[in-house]
Amino acid sequence: MADIEKAREQFARFDGDGDGLVTADEFKRAMAEMGDPFVTGPIAESVINAKDSDGDGRMSFDEFWAALQG
Repeated sequence: MADIEKAREQFARFDGDGDGLVTADEFKRAMAEMGDPFVTGPIAESVINAKDSDGDGRMSFDEFWAALQG
């Protein structure tokens, strides 16, 4: 997914409240809506923490984009 506009669209699916940051709860909800009800709270937290380079407990678009690049 090298296209930044497609990445922004995908990120928006996870950013439930539109604040530009994805929390573990938002990630879990989005995954369930996309057909993966097996993403639990701890799994969602692990995914967000793995992408969260500034340690604020949330994933920004820049962090999401960086994860896609590497």
